[in-house]
Amino acid sequence: MVAPWMNNTDRLVPLSIIIPVINEADRLAKLLSDLRQRLPYSVEILVADGGSSDNSLAEANRLADKAVLCSRGRALQMNAAAEHAAGEWLLFLHADTQLPNEMAALLEQLSTRSCDWGFFRVRLSGRQALLRLVERGMNLRSRLTHVATGDQCLFVRRSVFEQLAGFPELPLMEDVAMSKRLRAVSKPFIYATPVITSSRRWQQNGVIKTVLLMWLLRLAYFLGCQPRYLARLYYG
Repeated sequence: MVAPWMNNTDRLVPLSIIIPVINEADRLAKLLSDLRQRLPYSVEILVADGGSSDNSLAEANRLADKAVLCSRGRALQMNAAAEHAAGEWLLFLHADTQLPNEMAALLEQLSTRSCDWGFFRVRLSGRQALLRLVERGMNLRSRLTHVATGDQCLFVRRSVFEQLAGFPELPLMEDVAMSKRLRAVSKPFIYATPVITSSRRWQQNGVIKTVLLMWLLRLAYFLGCQPRYLARLYYG
């Protein structure tokens, strides 16, 4: 499904932003309106809806360049939308994350740097002092390990994404698995200006409890635990 005001869908664009959603209508409408106001016209926006029961798909049809209805699962959704993308670069954005204002500067750097992939530093939206420690820990870990979470908005050259056959189709940890595949190709470009991601999970479940859960999930994944079991822990 393609928005009616979309221009020639066969054109090559510098960047396609892919947003996987399930029941995020209110948040998605705000996000897409904001992106439309701030992004260069040459950037394409795709929404991958995993079967929402609210108005997410209607908002995507209204405000995105392309709305893709597909099977549920973040990896499945992002891969499905990537097949419809026209961008030289693909950027994967969560509905509760805000991109920095200077996206034109990012496009300029991507056009001049010899890099294949990268991600952003992250800042959490809440004001609690503990959240500042959490985000610093996230940024330090990702800088040292070259492994990013989905909140950090992975971006990857389309040719490399296709070479790796997209995201591993896992129910959880698809971002970690993809980062590990990508770091075997080249070092990431870590963009200095952070994205701002919602701290709702930390605030709802408690900062310390959420951090401990994240560490537990990563350790279990490292030790070989199947992602389907980890997904049960993460999503409850």
